[in-house]
Amino acid sequence: MSPQSSTPRYTVPGLSTKEGGRLIELLSMRLHSLNDLALTLKHIHWNVTGPHFIAVHEMLDPQTLAVRDMADAAAERISALGGVPHGTAGVLVTERTWSDYSVGRADAIAHLGALDLVYTGIIEDHRKAAAKAASVDPVTEDLLIEHLRSLEQFQWFVRAHLENSAGALATTDARSEKQAAAAAGTSRPIPAKQTASPKRTAKKPATTKRAR
Repeated sequence: MSPQSSTPRYTVPGLSTKEGGRLIELLSMRLHSLNDLALTLKHIHWNVTGPHFIAVHEMLDPQTLAVRDMADAAAERISALGGVPHGTAGVLVTERTWSDYSVGRADAIAHLGALDLVYTGIIEDHRKAAAKAASVDPVTEDLLIEHLRSLEQFQWFVRAHLENSAGALATTDARSEKQAAAAAGTSRPIPAKQTASPKRTAKKPATTKRAR
């Protein structure tokens, strides 16, 4: 369900209240997507496993913090436009047009495969929102473009783990998070000799002290 359309009593100078209402509606869905992404990144952060655990676990925290800042900026823009930013879980679930992230505890690379699809959906919708805002308000457009700059960089970090030597992504043909996770998880099997030495694997947990 999309957010309820409402015309604010006032908005920023240079815009009509009708234009402000259109921008508030656009930004409300972007706020939901960013809040949902921040929760998804933390869920993955807590549920990654395997030999790439610490690399992925620690890569995601800065992304989470940055996405929370984006959500804050979107919410403050909604307020400046005369709207009401809704940040509660109940409103997010009621108004969003997507389902919960579908992968639980899993190999880190499998999670990155699923996360690649999450980023693709958010980036595509952010681009559509920026294009709609462009004809009404360059300030809101600029805000969304600033978000896109970081979101696309974060997806690049994720895709670096999914790209083979030929430059192809393991998730290219995936149409769901679980398909992407399966494709990524099977694209880089761990050689048997890496699991043959219990002495080496016994020392690895010491690095978990760096977890937040």
